[in-house]
Amino acid sequence: MQKESSDQRDYTPEIEDRAEEVMRIMSSRTGSADMRRLRQAFEMAREAHAPQRRKTGEPYIFHPLAVAKIAAEELHLDVNSVIAAFLHDVVEDTPHSVEEISRTFGPDVAFLVGAVTKQKKEHYEMSKQLDNFKQMLDAMGRDIRAILVKLSDRLHNMRTLASMPAEKQMKIAGETDYFYAPLATRLGLYNIKSELENLSLRYRCPHEYAELTEQIEADRQFQSGRLARFREQIHDQLRSHGIVARVFTDYRRPYSLWRKMLKSGDDFNHLKYRHFTEVVFDAPEGMTEKEMTLKIYSLLTDRFREKPGGIVNYIDSPKENGYQSFHLKLLADFGRWQEVHISSERMMRESQYGILLTDRSSADFNSWMEKFRVLLSDIRRNHPDANTFMESMAASFYNDDILVFSPKGRDVVLPQRSTVIDFAYEISPDLGRHAHYARINTQLASIKTPLHRGDIVEIFTSRDVHPNPDWLNHCVTYKARREIGEYLDHRRKSPYRRCPVCRPLPGEEVIGYSEKGDFQINVHKRDCRVAIRLASQYGDNIKSVDFHPDDTLYPVKISVRAVDRYHLFIDLVSCITDRLALSMHSFDTETADGIVTCHIALSVHSYKELEHIISHIAAINGVDEVKRIVEVED
Repeated sequence: MQKESSDQRDYTPEIEDRAEEVMRIMSSRTGSADMRRLRQAFEMAREAHAPQRRKTGEPYIFHPLAVAKIAAEELHLDVNSVIAAFLHDVVEDTPHSVEEISRTFGPDVAFLVGAVTKQKKEHYEMSKQLDNFKQMLDAMGRDIRAILVKLSDRLHNMRTLASMPAEKQMKIAGETDYFYAPLATRLGLYNIKSELENLSLRYRCPHEYAELTEQIEADRQFQSGRLARFREQIHDQLRSHGIVARVFTDYRRPYSLWRKMLKSGDDFNHLKYRHFTEVVFDAPEGMTEKEMTLKIYSLLTDRFREKPGGIVNYIDSPKENGYQSFHLKLLADFGRWQEVHISSERMMRESQYGILLTDRSSADFNSWMEKFRVLLSDIRRNHPDANTFMESMAASFYNDDILVFSPKGRDVVLPQRSTVIDFAYEISPDLGRHAHYARINTQLASIKTPLHRGDIVEIFTSRDVHPNPDWLNHCVTYKARREIGEYLDHRRKSPYRRCPVCRPLPGEEVIGYSEKGDFQINVHKRDCRVAIRLASQYGDNIKSVDFHPDDTLYPVKISVRAVDRYHLFIDLVSCITDRLALSMHSFDTETADGIVTCHIALSVHSYKELEHIISHIAAINGVDEVKRIVEVED
């Protein structure tokens, strides 16, 4: 904003007209007493912001008026929220205080204004932006209206971003894409999310946005005739069976197509499903929405060929934000697969307005809010630093989700790119900690396997299996990462670090070296070349060590040479797995001129255990040599 300029234009009539428009919108659902409070809030905002101008040169009061209109008209918020929209900048930018607002309009309005007011601090906990995000999330955990008022503010700022300098545009657009648009997605506010995303792309990548906009329009004109015929054919097919429905084509927005292009690596011309056809119905009396959907589906597939595997049923399995629809792909007469969405009018409304249509006293809404509060609390407790806090929040809350199932039909909502590990921890921490392997749709799979919507996942456990650091590279949910991290943190940390050259095992003759300030002692075999060098150069750093076996497993490799014979491999495997009850990580063989060489990877607790294994394998008929292989780490 800026101080009053030389522009002496009288904006009073326009200000009054805009205020009256807000009053008109609210009057249909607000009593006279609250209307007086609403007008009082407007007058306070007008007076407080009177000396101020926006970057456009217009009176600053235009912004609170616009935010209040968005809150009233587009988000259908209550009177206290609209009052807060009028007053959302008075504490930050004028001498008024939250306490004054509380005395005048009550604690509810004061809370909402305080929630959207950026806190001025000498020292920020993380950064100014991240502190503000955390403030908003905290407020949202108390009252969902806080973020809805903020989204109204952000939406108008994005709509008027053209007046800002380029660096300011980039900052605000980046915040929007990173924080506000994903949040709107999770709240089911499709219209707002879509507008925020596209405005963000417009100012972050103006050339790409302009090019995509032109390509969409050109494609729309090129496809116009045949898409119109396709819609008419759908109309005729439904009409002939007594079904009246709205049928229209909707092009995906530039931001959505831009994301698809980044993900697929395709250019615009090779991008599939740039648009989709909506079939929207009102279910007749005596027929459920699902029944009507399936009837329409049946009629359309009677007329058009259906693409195998092209169905996504969001009616039986809604997204976590409540989105419902029935998606399929049909072959149009012009020889192209067309994406078709079948939805009821109710589904369409809820896809656009999401949580705004949810009864905030309902069990579903309260369950959703409680889940959010627990998530926020856990992340705050376990990730106090800036980067991990927001990354964990994004991974656990803002991703698109998939729905997968247990064999007994329990449905589990997970973020996209989730793996079997994420699924196991979502079912129970104990299942996650001991997950050994899985069957996905009856097919054997590693626990690191990514999951897809509709997968049926069965987990098999072993008490010998425990989380390891690599698991963190194959999970995305906050719950799984927290549980794995806590396990690794609480696991007894060895005071010893094994030499990567000789890789000693507990029970071998070893020596230790320590460097100043290093709490761990480097352990070497006494004949290790590194140990010999260190002894000659830094003999004073030699430490006594007590490197005894515990429950820690150490990976080792052994080499076996034997005369090739019938049943040799079976005897080797049986010795290791049955007699010694060990698991093999790998078993590689090579046979040449009747001589077999095997490389076997497994894990042991100690040198004595390794010797025991070697002696048993050496006793197998035909085995000539068994020895340990030590591979130097990079």
